[in-house]
Amino acid sequence: MNDFYDSVKEVVKLIPEGRVCTYGAIACFLGASKSSRMVGWVLNKSLNHVEIPAHRVVNRFGYLTGKKYFQTLQHMQNQLANEGVLVQNDKVINFDKLFWDPSKELNW
Repeated sequence: MNDFYDSVKEVVKLIPEGRVCTYGAIACFLGASKSSRMVGWVLNKSLNHVEIPAHRVVNRFGYLTGKKYFQTLQHMQNQLANEGVLVQNDKVINFDKLFWDPSKELNW
């Protein structure tokens, strides 16, 4: 599990500013397509690490489902807004356009 944990963190660090990825896309990229919840667990345990931009990971529909694990309920949305990502009703606007797919972007 430690390898998976470390791999999740490394992939999340690569999500470009102003883009978002999903728990499932990260899990799939790491060869564990049914482990999206585990990706969320790893990120929850990593929220105190500034170098891991967990705010850029959303659910498969673009919703900020992880917001309750941040310092405040607005923290995730505010972090995204600072990067130019607009959110309305807890959903990333233009999610399809902003979605970053590690399976297409990375050559590991």
